[in-house]
Amino acid sequence: MPKRILVVDDDRSIVKILRGYLELAGFEVLAAHTGETALQHVRHDKPDVLILDLMLPDQDGWDVTRTIRANPSLATTPIIMLTARVDDTDKIIGLELGGDDYITKPFNPREVVARVRAILRRSQQEYIPQVIQIGKLRLDIDQHELTINGQVVDLTPTEFKLMQIFMENPGFAHTREELLEKSVGYAYEGMGRTLDTHIRNIRRKIEDDPGQPEWIQTVHSIGYRLVEP
Repeated sequence: MPKRILVVDDDRSIVKILRGYLELAGFEVLAAHTGETALQHVRHDKPDVLILDLMLPDQDGWDVTRTIRANPSLATTPIIMLTARVDDTDKIIGLELGGDDYITKPFNPREVVARVRAILRRSQQEYIPQVIQIGKLRLDIDQHELTINGQVVDLTPTEFKLMQIFMENPGFAHTREELLEKSVGYAYEGMGRTLDTHIRNIRRKIEDDPGQPEWIQTVHSIGYRLVEP
């Protein structure tokens, strides 16, 4: 069955362009032009990836993202945010709310297709059943679940992949470029802040004091590593 992509944008010409390129790449494409319609599709059609414009007529993409991430049955839906705004603050807010990727307009439709494929590779790859336990952290790769002292931690697909990289190599210092390549599927200049935002999100979810992280430590001039406190 082809993977199902939901494209949400009030600009119907953009939806038409993306639909054409995505269908040519073999995807099934659903379309929505408002936040409410997008949420209806997400609830009923369970898309494999959501391409979400942030500026919608009824509610913004941030509100749509909040609603999706707050629903346990929808929370793992990968979200690519699409916007004409290029302010880094907007990008960081979107990622902190649970966006997995961010594309600014104008864009190359082929790049959007490549980003969709990258997200699908990392979020739907078939894993050999495996559980990694480090202290109170338990990562069930087969069930795609992280728990702390038995309590489930809600992670986006990108955050889960980062935790898998860290927990498979405890104590090892990973470069930013390595973490981006393995978790997002690509790395280029300017992506460092995107990675830092994902790390900040994970710290907020697993650390007792995110401002003084004990699990995920910054390695000066290199990147990050995970250690058991």
